[in-house]
Amino acid sequence: MYFAVGQFAFQAQAAPRLHCPDFSDRIFYPIFCPQFRPASTPQPVPVSRRTITILGGGFSGSMLLVQLAQLPGGPYAWDIHLVEPRAVAGPGLAYSARRKEYLLNVRAPFLSAFPQQPDHFTEWLRTSRMAACVGGFCSRQTYGKYLQHLTENVLAWPAANGMRFFCHHQKAVAAPLAADGLSATVRLADGHEIPSHHVVLALGNFPPAPDLRLSPEVRHHPRYHSNPWGPQALQNIAPADTVLLIGSGLTTVDVLLGLAADGHHGQVTVVSRNGRWPTVHGPLGQAYPSFYATELAGLATVLDVVRVVRQHVRAALGQGLDWRPVIDSLRPDLGTIWRAWPLDEQARFVRHMASIWSVVRHRSPPQNAEAVQKMLNGGVVRVQTGRVVHIEAEGADLRVRVARRGQQQEQIVQHVISCTGPLLDYSRIPDPLVSSLRVAGQLVPDALKLGISTDAYGALRNAHGEVSEVFFTLGPSRRPSYFESTAVPELRQQATDLAQHFFLRLPHR
Repeated sequence: MYFAVGQFAFQAQAAPRLHCPDFSDRIFYPIFCPQFRPASTPQPVPVSRRTITILGGGFSGSMLLVQLAQLPGGPYAWDIHLVEPRAVAGPGLAYSARRKEYLLNVRAPFLSAFPQQPDHFTEWLRTSRMAACVGGFCSRQTYGKYLQHLTENVLAWPAANGMRFFCHHQKAVAAPLAADGLSATVRLADGHEIPSHHVVLALGNFPPAPDLRLSPEVRHHPRYHSNPWGPQALQNIAPADTVLLIGSGLTTVDVLLGLAADGHHGQVTVVSRNGRWPTVHGPLGQAYPSFYATELAGLATVLDVVRVVRQHVRAALGQGLDWRPVIDSLRPDLGTIWRAWPLDEQARFVRHMASIWSVVRHRSPPQNAEAVQKMLNGGVVRVQTGRVVHIEAEGADLRVRVARRGQQQEQIVQHVISCTGPLLDYSRIPDPLVSSLRVAGQLVPDALKLGISTDAYGALRNAHGEVSEVFFTLGPSRRPSYFESTAVPELRQQATDLAQHFFLRLPHR
């Protein structure tokens, strides 16, 4: 058994028998405690080992770790390093929130970490005796505990397939490529270095960044909240303070619920370009047959696809069905539809349809929507249609300029919170690791500024268009290939596919 503390690794003697948690026989035993290889069985020691370093221990990185641990056979002469600066690996930023009012926007039956075990999460909820998930919507905190448990099991128990796992609670700051182009050295903030044959960027989402230039004074202003998910977010907002939120998506809904839970009663203004709120989840039990193969396959324009989808929505409504199952039926084929469009059509979708798609595709739990509607009805929250074009400091407060239809209006508020969604443009991301790879030409933002340019397996393309043998990525950075690359079903499949890709290309012994 191997543990990593800082830059030091320790090996413990294998016990004669693995003792798994009580619930492992039903859930985790097939994964982490397989019967086909007792822990006392001696394993051959390879002459040399291959190293995969995963940078980021949120959902994507931890799921890749878990999938690698499940690869059949062995022994694999692989060392897997997980680099995660947070104290706990698994939850990442998305599921670390300690607020019980922050709910997942997907019901529990669809959140298993394993594509082939759809009941895995619901079984974990049952056997772990977690708090009930009202309407099937669990808290982000609960799901974070699930991911933490999965990751800790991999890091703490010997791998059945011979892999060794290490965790470094540090931040990666650089990963220069070796002269022969066949390996890289991951450098951590504490000076430790990890020579690696393969480096996987599982960096997750970066904090929101509105499409406007902010002065250093505003960026560092104590009342400008650039990241509503940060550890100290919203803590300095007094109950009667006036607040302006940029955006009206799911992040805004969570922030409003968080403010209400803190007893905030001051005026809140939501500035949104289109004034649209996320749609609400419908009831379970309805399904709509897929029409991709018969009507959508091969369509090369956004207009053609939209026309067909609208026809089916009308047909569903005519049959007394909801429109949501029609949209949901597209989910398995969304990446294929996206990739069938040439670049100019993808750009057209981003310009004209992406905001509408986000509203109908990424939905809010009914209880969240009801709470926000009460705030709107009570006048505590008001919506202002327009675009924030300028923010400047006004003493302790902030002056915000909003543009709409050629006119501009200014207002002074005590707090501004950016809820515009994550920063996707890798040409603007200031992270030291990303910057160094970008400068070296190893990381290239895609043409639409949605993520990183890669091949079909997530291998990075360099500045010359060449596919890397060393650098890979998964998660939100792969939006150029899928467009939808943020939700659990898509990300868990990416982790599974990348683990299989390594399985096919790396030596087993």
